[in-house]
Amino acid sequence: MKKLIALFAVSSMASTAAIAGVALSGTASVSYDDNGSAAGTAGASVTTYDADLTITGTAGATTFTQSMDIDAAIAVTATTMSTTVGPLTISADMFNEDDSATVSTTGGLSVDSGDNRSVTVSLDAPIGDATVGLDNSGDVTVSGTFSGVTVAHTVKNGADKTVGSASIAGMDVSLTNDAGSSSWTIGTTVAGATITVGSDKSISAAFGVTGNVVTVAHTAERASAASTTSTKYSTAQKDAYTTIAIARDLTSGASLAATYDTFNSSLTLKASVAF
Repeated sequence: MKKLIALFAVSSMASTAAIAGVALSGTASVSYDDNGSAAGTAGASVTTYDADLTITGTAGATTFTQSMDIDAAIAVTATTMSTTVGPLTISADMFNEDDSATVSTTGGLSVDSGDNRSVTVSLDAPIGDATVGLDNSGDVTVSGTFSGVTVAHTVKNGADKTVGSASIAGMDVSLTNDAGSSSWTIGTTVAGATITVGSDKSISAAFGVTGNVVTVAHTAERASAASTTSTKYSTAQKDAYTTIAIARDLTSGASLAATYDTFNSSLTLKASVAF
């Protein structure tokens, strides 16, 4: 009997240790749109639901993360595993998602691009503050922070990408060049309001008012674009529009937000919780 009790105690300790290495997090929300913008059919009210769950397991220097969309049915959205071996960090993207677009209004792939699982190996190399990464497709990334400027450069076959960011005189500046196409954003805080402008003529401002967070954002007109290959959609033109959102954290732990969209004169009420 004593041996059985001891065996049960050991089993309980092992189970407790295993559970202690697992963390759950997620979000859930319900939105009501009085003019149907959520479904793209202005004029009809629409209620939408969303719930997501992430399970993170940790054992020593190894972390496994599983993310799921669980509001209608359980659907995997991401699966990753990473570990460190000395100066090496090895990360495996184990989920082969369908990256085709579901609508043609914003362009994108019309068919799945294929198997996009990958393994990336990063080396915290002794090259100043730089980190060198290599994935199984042959892309090489060099990143680091130098004199307050953060730079990441990825060498690809005919499509190099460089991202730089820095805080200069109270302004947060970000520059991106992706295969020859450049974009930038500049953000700063003025009188308690956070203001961000972008090279696409977008601008947003967020500020606090009596416990609420108010965000005003303007999105510039989107020009139409023809499909570039037989596997990509064309992009539909869309007029410029402005959104005004008011959000507040409730004592219950939930958040309540109201958003007005000038594109189709719709008001969306959203209640959400994160855990």
